[in-house]
Amino acid sequence: MSTPNSKHTVAGSTVTRDLRDLDRSTDNIYESIVIMSKRANQISNNIKEELHQKLSEFASANDNLEEVFENREQIEISKHYEKMPKPTLVAINEFLEEKVYYRNPQKDALNEGL
Repeated sequence: MSTPNSKHTVAGSTVTRDLRDLDRSTDNIYESIVIMSKRANQISNNIKEELHQKLSEFASANDNLEEVFENREQIEISKHYEKMPKPTLVAINEFLEEKVYYRNPQKDALNEGL
């Protein structure tokens, strides 16, 4: 599962949702919420890893005049990540657009037993 990019059409803030839309594919609102929360955690971890990699380029043991310019670049990178949609909003959007693969081993076992 890839890291979200700025091309997502995700709302920048909270959106009121109809609960019936959220459990349409699972028939269980709690299962849907677990799926979306696990996906949001994946997205969050991917973003955090990506951000740490980019910011680690600026880490230095020496203090010098160039550090002021590097800090500006760090600030721009940080601002970019702050403007990105929140992982929970991306996860909900992906779930509603059926872009998330999930499975329930318990349901699979029950279906095989039938």
